Formats: sequence, C-alpha cells, structure tokens
Amino acid sequence: MALGTVIRSFATPAGSPSGLTFDGRTLWLNCLDTLTIYQIDPVTGTVIRSLLTTELWLSGLTFDGRCLWYTGEKVTTIRQLDPKTGTVIRSFPAPNAVPYGLAFDGRTLWLAGRSGNIIYQIDPATGITIRSFAAPAGFSRGLTFDGRTLWESENTNKRISQIDPATETVIRSFRSPGDNPRGLAFDGRTLWHVDYETDLVYQIDIG
Repeated sequence: MALGTVIRSFATPAGSPSGLTFDGRTLWLNCLDTLTIYQIDPVTGTVIRSLLTTELWLSGLTFDGRCLWYTGEKVTTIRQLDPKTGTVIRSFPAPNAVPYGLAFDGRTLWLAGRSGNIIYQIDPATGITIRSFAAPAGFSRGLTFDGRTLWESENTNKRISQIDPATETVIRSFRSPGDNPRGLAFDGRTLWHVDYETDLVYQIDIG
C-alpha cells in the first residue's frame, strides 16, 4: 500500500470527535458532542466503556502505559486520568493558551499548541517544558509518537506529517482523508486517525 492509504474506517460513537490514543489493545476517543471519552474495540468499532468528563473542547488524548492524559482549548491544563475510575490524578497548566494534540514517548509528553503553532516536550512529573519548536504548518491538531518520530495532523494544508523530533524537520507527509483532521494514534504498525467533520475513525497505512 502507498503512504496514507486508508485501510478501513468506521463511525465514531458520537459527533465531533477530537482526541485519539491507543493503549496497546484498544483505542480511546473523545467526542465533543457528548463530553465523553470512549474506549473502542479497533477490530469491531464497538464501544467497550465510556467516561463522562464534563470538559468542554477536550482535544488531546494520550496513554502512558497506565493512565490517560488529556487536554483541550477550554481545559488549558494537562490532566492525568485513571481510566478505570475516571478520576483525575493530577494536573498542571499547559504551556500553550490553546493546547491540542497530546502524545507520550515512554518518558515525556509532547503537546501541539495551536497558539503560535508550537510543539512542546514536557516533563510529566513536573509539568516543566523541556524544549519547544515551531510546528511545520499551521493549526496543529493531532499528535502521536511511533517509537522514534512524531506524527502531526494539521488543518491549514489538511496533511498528516511525520516529524523527526531531533532535527525538528518533516520526514514525509500525506493528505488527510478528511478536511478537518484531528486525533492520531499509533498501534505499532499503522496510524489511526479521526476527522472532526466526517465522524470517522481511519486506520492508515504508513509503510
């Protein structure tokens, strides 16, 4: 398959999906219409369970091996969430006024901030920014880590890009399957992606 080829897709459980992450077995997705985070079986697309957040405009979601982390443009903080109970364990201020995509690399968090289009590397223990660099294009939305590089979705050019965090440069990119790209997740082989307008979750080949 060619880079960016959609392998398959399925409908999201509610409208206006935004954040997306993979926990090693299942997907987690938040939908703004219901203020809910859903755990989804990636094989069937069915909802396993759901967590009501009451958070407006939750947009970034990631998994650290034990807990979920989330943020959003109306949340303005980064919060660690127990996925079993839905309890917020702790939180700290986001370094950007409009926080969006969120990723975990096994040690640190990465945040895509739409204000100024900046990508931040953050110490999750302290909330302190380790470093930051300019995102490759405008309106950064989704973010994920594949074990070596970052993948970012952005609305200006409707593209999904692979970024080398060491050099801060784009390695390759492709057109997103929809016109309002949001969350990204990596399952060890393929990308998963959600679009705010199509209300679809896409599994995408990256070669």
